[in-house]
Amino acid sequence: MSANGDVRVQHLYTYFLFPFAVDKEAVAEDHPQIWMRQPQWIAGLEEWVRKLEVEFASTLVDALGPWQRAPYQRFDMDSVSYQDMVFFHPYVRRVFFDSADCWGDTADRESLLHFYHIPLDGKTLWFEAQDNKGRHARVEVMDLKLNLYANGIGTLAIGVEAWDLGVRDALWINEMMRKIYPSSRRQMREGRMPSRLAFVLEGTGCAPDRVLIEERFEEAAMVGFQPPLAKTLQALLYFADYSLREYEPVLDERMVVYTYVELAPQSLPPSYTDTEAYQQLVSLVLYVDRYAGGYRYDPRFLRQQFDRQLYQRWAHQGTYYGFTTYSNVTVCVGQFECGEHKLSEGFLIFRMYLTRYLLMAQVSLFYRATLLDFAERTALVSRRLYHDQAQAAGRIATENVRMAAELRADFLHFSNYWYFDELANKDEESEHFAMQVREYHIDTMKNEIEEEIGKLNESIHTYYQFRNTEAINRVAMLSLILGAGAVVTGFFGMNFEGRFAKTLFAETREHWLSIAFVTAFSFLAVGFGTFVVITNWADYRESLLPRWWLHRKSMTARSLKRG
Repeated sequence: MSANGDVRVQHLYTYFLFPFAVDKEAVAEDHPQIWMRQPQWIAGLEEWVRKLEVEFASTLVDALGPWQRAPYQRFDMDSVSYQDMVFFHPYVRRVFFDSADCWGDTADRESLLHFYHIPLDGKTLWFEAQDNKGRHARVEVMDLKLNLYANGIGTLAIGVEAWDLGVRDALWINEMMRKIYPSSRRQMREGRMPSRLAFVLEGTGCAPDRVLIEERFEEAAMVGFQPPLAKTLQALLYFADYSLREYEPVLDERMVVYTYVELAPQSLPPSYTDTEAYQQLVSLVLYVDRYAGGYRYDPRFLRQQFDRQLYQRWAHQGTYYGFTTYSNVTVCVGQFECGEHKLSEGFLIFRMYLTRYLLMAQVSLFYRATLLDFAERTALVSRRLYHDQAQAAGRIATENVRMAAELRADFLHFSNYWYFDELANKDEESEHFAMQVREYHIDTMKNEIEEEIGKLNESIHTYYQFRNTEAINRVAMLSLILGAGAVVTGFFGMNFEGRFAKTLFAETREHWLSIAFVTAFSFLAVGFGTFVVITNWADYRESLLPRWWLHRKSMTARSLKRG
């Protein structure tokens, strides 16, 4: 048996991070009473979050209360906000911190993200999971956070905590409680997916425990192209209706695991941090695997991965930080004084885990979720343009051109406002963020989407150049015809004498023939011009329709994802 079989975890704290993308057009369409009064999407969030949309979430909301806005309000040196914000660059503080306006009501200080939380003071909430093999776990929910961004991206964080448990149990908690829907019934039958997830409120006095929301996945079916999301998550996102596709997960069936694993020193053999067994345990935590007697994967492969995915600045103290596309882990042995950081002030590693590193993890996850959402929107816009060109004689609908323009504008705003290569000036924070960005492939995705949107913009620009050339040619042709008619009819106004005057102005046969010819020419010219305008109305419509009508049409644009 591996030496890890008897290892104890004296403190486990895990945030399960769930990124999702809100379909802003669909929500605005479903709730016109909110967004017809609000000039911006984010201005309506407060009212929207207070709405109870999911019926089975009412028990949870009644017991815990709704989401409450939680901006930073204190900025003195002893406050949490000061200690969180001070480690980041000033431009990051302005963008990624929801701060109450203590400087006065000015537009340039308006936050483009909202922090929310559900207070659990005086309540004990448990998160339970079990599988078909008889394994189960119960951990206390310590924190419920929700970040909503102006671009429609949201991140839900469920923080759970446990003390003094076996390493097998700690690994099982992280691996199983992150699951949010089964990939198949076989996965549940084999115990690779929980057969039950539940939020349970502990009773007080003689009152029994109360199950607030429970998911057993007895029946699971796709909702359009969206997976059968667990009721536990839908209940926490009660303000949005998943059945109406008002939001969608941007990752797979797993939430991102952001975890802190503190090993009990008394359960470890001598010089444990220098052994192969400790490397095996770190790999199981990093890759969110269940307990195994050795490495889950080939050791030679893992050693190559460790050089890229493990931050080893503090490895001599037994402390590792690790990053993958689905995990962000902190592993340490016991608690100790870190230089001048005394234990009486709180354990430094855990304090950093709860504050600056959590904020950095959420920023990097926001980048990944946003870019994945851009990838989907780019594909959907391209599909609409393809259908236009394939089915409408090469004409692109104005609504689809507007969607492409909005996509380009949104990406430009993301690149210029949200996206930063560096969040902090300190080496350790910068190196952590760089490793997570690399594992998320954020730079590669951003460059690829930027290129795709640029090519999409070029294709539309080329299309409009062609359409403009056609329009100019039509105008030139109409001008030539109408100009010729003007020249011909102008002869009637010229004061010629002699035979010419007798022919055109005297009541003779030639006079009536001239009138008939000019009249017919004028009617044909005007009729042809009307025909050209009618048959090419799409090219002239927006030039003639009033701006208020176009603005109303854009405000009632249909959802790109919902169709």
